[in-house]
Amino acid sequence: MEPGEQPAPPAANGGPVVPVFFLSDSTGISAETMGNALLIQFPEVRFERTLIPFIQTIKDARRVVRQLDEVMDGPVTPLVFCTAAEDVIRAELHRSRAPIIDFFDMHMERVEAVLGQRGARAAARLHGVGDIVRYNLRMAAVEFTIEHDDGQSLRALEKADVILLAPSRCGKTPTSMYLALQHGLFVANYPLVDEDLEATAMPRPVRPYLDRCFGLTTTAERLTRVRNERRPGSRYASLEQCRWELRRAEHLFGDYRVPVIDSSTKSVEEISTLILQTLKADARERDRHSEGKTS
Repeated sequence: MEPGEQPAPPAANGGPVVPVFFLSDSTGISAETMGNALLIQFPEVRFERTLIPFIQTIKDARRVVRQLDEVMDGPVTPLVFCTAAEDVIRAELHRSRAPIIDFFDMHMERVEAVLGQRGARAAARLHGVGDIVRYNLRMAAVEFTIEHDDGQSLRALEKADVILLAPSRCGKTPTSMYLALQHGLFVANYPLVDEDLEATAMPRPVRPYLDRCFGLTTTAERLTRVRNERRPGSRYASLEQCRWELRRAEHLFGDYRVPVIDSSTKSVEEISTLILQTLKADARERDRHSEGKTS
């Protein structure tokens, strides 16, 4: 199995598994993101995904072409998504007999035409450091979020842009890290334990910052399944305990008007987008309120 290759899942309805390749002369994040946005529209088809990043020399590109052409000799035509930025690398990849969906080529010429100038077409521009100020902000956000994961630290909690509240294993940590790494937000997440859930008041450490709080919830069935992977057969993982914790958490969120997002039906990206939309809406509301006071 090649590096970056994932095992093929069983084909749906007995149909063939379609090989999919994501090619890039950088990390391949863009190729995966855009390619998967298209693939998700075909839920009945099973795909065998392979990421091939850092194709940075002609030799690298020729090796990839040989790999693609070998797959072309197989029973199923592959899908190939490419975001290689450098012209020489892209030209070499296009020598393959495999059909290549070239996101860079499809859009770059149009952007250049609108701007009236040629882009740099350099791989480092795609996922390099780029804007050093924004990069440093993201790294500071990641450090803050790691420090404040799962209630480990309450230091400088006033600096948090977002505070996630939920019982254990409802998706606080992955959402926190995504918001920090992708959007540069300082995120703290605070686990609601039995002592918090038995009380009628929101935990004291987060009470001054309710305007930044978001609650995460899930289904009791999903929560008990996830917890059983961690502590099989424990009270912590029992369906009764999970139901009680989720019910009490929902009461707390309702009493304090904390926005709630169901993580059982949404991806980390979707949860994060809902949080960002709410933050923007709140900011607009504050701006309108401020303008009303000054007029």
